[in-house]
Amino acid sequence: MCLPIRTTGVRRSLPALALCLIGAALGGCSGGDFGRTRQDFRNDDMHSWLGAEVTGSVGLKASQFQLTDNERQLRDLAYPLIEPPHSRPAWKSVFGDYQPLPSPWRQKVVFDRTTYGRTLIDEPHRSHTSRYQQLIEDVRDDITRFEPFFASAARVIELDRKRNASLKMVSELSPPERADAIARMEENSLIVQWVQQCLERRISSYRWALERLVIQAPDNIAAEADRLIGELAAQTANPPVAAQPVIGRAVTVKG
Repeated sequence: MCLPIRTTGVRRSLPALALCLIGAALGGCSGGDFGRTRQDFRNDDMHSWLGAEVTGSVGLKASQFQLTDNERQLRDLAYPLIEPPHSRPAWKSVFGDYQPLPSPWRQKVVFDRTTYGRTLIDEPHRSHTSRYQQLIEDVRDDITRFEPFFASAARVIELDRKRNASLKMVSELSPPERADAIARMEENSLIVQWVQQCLERRISSYRWALERLVIQAPDNIAAEADRLIGELAAQTANPPVAAQPVIGRAVTVKG
């Protein structure tokens, strides 16, 4: 709220008015803490689009069933691993730039493993060490997110197995109900696969970035970055949940 400012002339009142307007504008569209999407942009089903996107990208129909709490949590935990690392600078979050992303099965989606590293290297930094620290932070974030996501995926996949077994025992099951149940199971499986592919891509991007940092600005801190990337790679190679490809094949990372 801007308080009235007493002035004696237009020359003084105009700057005061401008400051009030700028303050109100920034207050009205300020971003969340640490570059997160603004709270008023959030809702319980803000990530529900993942199901329609992932099934639509392989020519399947999305389920019309409402999301369960477990399925909603799966999508919420998937998005930070699907969004390209370090792709949303803090200044962008001021405008609440949350955007749906294309699944890796889209034919027009081209993965460039150099994008992350080029952005990291080209951004202004106080020192080359801060670039290493940003890389380390991004990898650690993924390691931290890994267990919660796959724990959620394990719950969802196990419940889907029970759902699938129940289909033959449900009385008077209509064709639309059966189709929606199958579609939801396909959605959940594909979302897990989507995250698995994104993790492989992130590891590839992190390694490219580290290699360029080592030759451009060698530093002993590179050993810690390499260790963490190796830890993430080991986890990704042996996920607790291996969702079966609904479309008969998994997406592979090239480059």
